Parts: sequence; structure tokens; C-alpha cells
Amino acid sequence: MTAILERRESESLWAPVAAATAVFLIYPIGQGSFSDGMPLGISGTFNFMIVFQAEHNILMHPFHMLGVAGVFGGSLFSAMHGSLVTSSLIRKPQKMNLLMKVTDSVKKKNLQHCSCSRLFWPIDLPIC
Repeated sequence: MTAILERRESESLWAPVAAATAVFLIYPIGQGSFSDGMPLGISGTFNFMIVFQAEHNILMHPFHMLGVAGVFGGSLFSAMHGSLVTSSLIRKPQKMNLLMKVTDSVKKKNLQHCSCSRLFWPIDLPIC
């Protein structure tokens, strides 16, 4: 089992190596000089990002738009999941307080974690 884990750790290093090779070696060679490549400082990196956007217009690329929508959608679902889990952990009060007396006439359905998650995940899970 240890050999498999070590093998996967070594295989997982290929993605950053390939990305660094593409950004620091392949792209400057393709552009014609190493001065067009990605610099190592923060101000040079920001300048590279601005120039790269001006030359290639990556913000209007459909895959970039899908990636941004995916990040925002993931953060939205993460926030909804956290609020549902937190609300299901809060203990309901035993006594009648003023808020319960005021909202007693409204008779809203109290949405628990499972009933809310069925809105977004409609299959019947055994835990719910």
C-alpha cells in the first residue's frame, strides 16, 4: 500500500512541472524571446497578466467564463451547505419565548437539512 501511495505522489508532481515548463520555457520560445515570458517578481507578474490579457483577450473566452461561473457556483453551494449543516446542529429551545409567540400564527414549515438538500439533490439518500 505504501508503494502505491508513493507512486501516486510522484505522478502528481508532473502537473506543476508541466505547467512551469509551459509558462517559463515553451511560451517564451514561441513568442520569440525570453523577455516575453513570465517574470518572477510580483509587479512583473501583474504586468505579464495585463499584457497577456491585452494580447489574447482571455476574459472573453467561453472556457474562462465557465471557470469563473464554476468557482462562484461552488462557493454558493459551499455557503448553502454550511448554513444548512449549521442550522441542523442548533438545538431548538424547549420553552416558549417571545419570538415563538410572535411567529406562532405564521406556521411556516421548518426546513431541515435533508428537506433542503432534496431541492438540489432529488435522489432519495438513505441518510435522509
